[in-house]
Amino acid sequence: MSRFTVQMFALPITAILILSGCGATSPAPTFQGPQGGTVLDAQTPEEVPLQALSGVKLSDADARARVKAAGITISSSGNCSDRYNSSCTSLEQVNSGTTDGILTLKRASGCAINITGGTETGHSSGTYSHWNGYKLDISKYTCIGDYIRNSFTRISDRGDGAPRYQSAAGNIYADEYWANHWDILYY
Repeated sequence: MSRFTVQMFALPITAILILSGCGATSPAPTFQGPQGGTVLDAQTPEEVPLQALSGVKLSDADARARVKAAGITISSSGNCSDRYNSSCTSLEQVNSGTTDGILTLKRASGCAINITGGTETGHSSGTYSHWNGYKLDISKYTCIGDYIRNSFTRISDRGDGAPRYQSAAGNIYADEYWANHWDILYY
């Protein structure tokens, strides 16, 4: 069998081709895609790793359960999770790829991580914003700061002067030193 990835509906899907003795290929079973048409697939949609579904929006409860299970804490000045209250820390409508990113950071660094900002109102707007599910703020603990500075590539400062570091995956970690947190952008 031969494996390859098919990019369709902005979601990578693994497909398998079965090679016959005469050199021709026949596709593995297909399923109906969300926009009609078929998608070659060796896995059912439920089996596709969440990591592959980076644009999927999560509920606050689902996102909190994922990060808390990994030992990541969440705090807010208002002790709340209302997306429409800037004193809260909400994960409502966060991209699954963003939660995957913070889980990967936790695993790779071995550091304590505390999320202090999510998708709640009050952050800067834009396509790749907190509100749109691409960004998280985390507490500026020594361990995680050392890991970011020593593991990622220093790139240009952001327009507001925040020093930035970029991971091999392209994610950007901005040191918002005046706010005492890291502003992280997961693409």
